[in-house]
Amino acid sequence: MAQVSLLVTELKRYLKSQGITYAALGKQLELSESSVKRLFARQSFSLRRLEQILNLLGLEIADLVAMMNERREFLTELTPEQEDALLADPKQLLLTYLLINGWTLPAITSTFAIDDTEVERLLIRLHRARIIELLPFNRVKLLTARNFTWRKDGPVQRFFVREVQREFLDSSFAGPGEHLRFVAGLLSRTSLAQLTQSIERLAREFDELARRDAALPPSERSSCSAVFALRPWEFSMFAALRRQPAEAAGSPSTQRR
Repeated sequence: MAQVSLLVTELKRYLKSQGITYAALGKQLELSESSVKRLFARQSFSLRRLEQILNLLGLEIADLVAMMNERREFLTELTPEQEDALLADPKQLLLTYLLINGWTLPAITSTFAIDDTEVERLLIRLHRARIIELLPFNRVKLLTARNFTWRKDGPVQRFFVREVQREFLDSSFAGPGEHLRFVAGLLSRTSLAQLTQSIERLAREFDELARRDAALPPSERSSCSAVFALRPWEFSMFAALRRQPAEAAGSPSTQRR
């Protein structure tokens, strides 16, 4: 019943956002305004009536659920204990990654070497770590945002540097769908801050595209990763050629000036 209440609340919010009154909706349903008000007040929708309303609005139940989920508060950063729980087992890390990216349990067990018994064990561990909520019949409710942030120098970030970073970058980036662009220059702090904001926008765009494509079957999607990195840095070969402060002060070019 709680889920029905949330769906009805979301439907009311959508009607208001579109400027659709109960009177206008009632006219389409051949009901009086007061009858429509009672439907929403009592939340006494039959499935047929709900589908009728959604059809009039050009929506499906899945659209309402998606709108509702967008308003849910998700964890955007895990605790060190939660990050450790993710890394405790490669299969657990893989399972979490796939669930966040919209894979179903049957698709996971048919594609990867994880059987039903292992899946159940891993789901229980993720539930105990409060990364997911495990519902009856092994249904899963995600408690984390799709793009949750790694803790600075936390377990996941250290794992990335140790295990993932080199493997990811060990590529010519010349294949289909691959792209590498390295740029270097001298920038002010203001420009660095501006580029950081641009990187954040690009990361959000990546996340939004992944969220949109989650509706597609796994066969129509590819596992993709992107690294967005920026820092004040000088290549060691160049740094080795810099004059030391005392040497620079006594150089002929300095004396001429």
